[in-house]
Amino acid sequence: MSAWLVGLDVDGTILLQDETMSPGVPEAVERVRDAGHVVTIATGRSWMATRRYVEELGMTAEYVVCSNGAVTMRRVGDEWERWNVETFDPRPVLALLQDRLPDARYMVELASGQRLYTEQLDDWTLDGGRRVTFDELGAEPVSRVVVVSPGHDEEDFHRLVADAGLNEVSYAIGWTAWLDIAPQGVDKGTALEQVRTELGLAGEHVFVAGDGRNDIGMFGWASSLGGRAVAMGQAPDVVKNAATEVTADVVDGGLALALNTLPAPAQVHAGE
Repeated sequence: MSAWLVGLDVDGTILLQDETMSPGVPEAVERVRDAGHVVTIATGRSWMATRRYVEELGMTAEYVVCSNGAVTMRRVGDEWERWNVETFDPRPVLALLQDRLPDARYMVELASGQRLYTEQLDDWTLDGGRRVTFDELGAEPVSRVVVVSPGHDEEDFHRLVADAGLNEVSYAIGWTAWLDIAPQGVDKGTALEQVRTELGLAGEHVFVAGDGRNDIGMFGWASSLGGRAVAMGQAPDVVKNAATEVTADVVDGGLALALNTLPAPAQVHAGE
């Protein structure tokens, strides 16, 4: 049996909205891990907000993909290092956004992982971060730009992206209406491809699962290799259409159901 590379989104896939585990996920992850597969996380969260779930789920994978593919962590003994970090000059994007969303709240993530922000952002991990002026946000290259504008919904952000011509960067729109901007051509799929190549795993043995627009690139990558791209049942239609299959909602244990279709551990017979 060849090992599969299994890349799992966190919010809405592993976790329910209250940040408890989706039914059956810990047991399913353990089973797939013990079968010899490489089970890891591919999330929009920062490493700071991801590590606890790697540990809680007992994942032993060497690599973890964070920040929508801009940051890949590698395990070194009992510690972790920033194995690959993609960055870009945020100043042109910030100028476009400030012109159109002058009252929004902004955050950038530096290559080091530190976060700079203009105002407090609810639901974002800012431990160790630093509040700065808007002009200071672009002082050095960043791995992501996050824009939160409570007065705007998802459709507003779609129009903004089109009007601003944000074609020099990759972007995803979060389910609570924020805009998350990454380096050009970078997404969860590009990072997982680096991991797959590094580990020497077969392309047709990749399995990814997610529920958001930031998973569409990952789905396209998996399906292009002949692998499996699983959309959660509550995902928007545009996400489901990018997947190769759809499972049940996160509240109904959709991820566990999908994981349990992967090859089971080899059975050891008595006397062997």
